[in-house]
Parts: sequence; C-alpha cells; structure tokens
Amino acid sequence: QVELVESGGGSVQAGESLRLSCVASGYTFGRSSMGWFRQAPGREREGVASITGGSTDYAESAKGRFTISRDNSKNTLYLQMSSLKPEDSAMYYCAAADGLRTNCRGGQCFSSLREIDFDHWGQGTQVTVSS
Repeated sequence: QVELVESGGGSVQAGESLRLSCVASGYTFGRSSMGWFRQAPGREREGVASITGGSTDYAESAKGRFTISRDNSKNTLYLQMSSLKPEDSAMYYCAAADGLRTNCRGGQCFSSLREIDFDHWGQGTQVTVSS
C-alpha cells in the first residue's frame, strides 16, 4: 500500500520561499514519475512540476521559480518554491506513478504533468501567500 505524506506548507508573504516535502512509503523510488499538483478553491487541480528519471517539467507559472527534486535514499520528493505570489495559494498534492510517464510534443519528450498519469496521491499541504 502506497502512502504519500506531504509537509512544509504554510502562510508566507509574497516574495518569500517554501520547501514542500513528500515522504513515500510502500513505493519504489528510482526513475518512476513523481509530481506536484495544486488546487485552489473553485479551480481544477493542475500540474505544477514533475520528475521522471532525470527529466523534469514545469507549468509555465512555475518555471524559473520552482524546483522539483527527489532524494531516493530518503524516499522523499521536494518542491522548492521561491518568489511566491498570492496566485500560488492552493492545496499542494504529491503524486506518484507506477512507472515512467512522459508527454511528447514538438519532437521532445518531457516528464508528464497530466493528472491522469499518476496513480497515487497524498492528502495535500496548504500554501497561502499574502500580498
């Protein structure tokens, strides 16, 4: 049974940083796809960042500000978020796939940011950014 537990959320001011962590149990780390998604009130859940093997992909809104990484020795996925904006406020979810999930476009393949490609989900951690 796979369990994903997120932590690191909180309330911060615009421009500040947060690092989210996701500890996985019952899940084989390695090169399988993992990602971070978020959902704000009244909005659909959206992919923020994902990692598959050594490949990463980010939502346009996250590029240049967020960094996804993983420590296989600790079974932990991270999301470093910098220069936070009020529009980043949301519940952030960790997700894991049972394998490698990629999305190919323009002749290149990227780590998937599609919700449908992920099999396991955490309960979420709240991030609130004040202006």
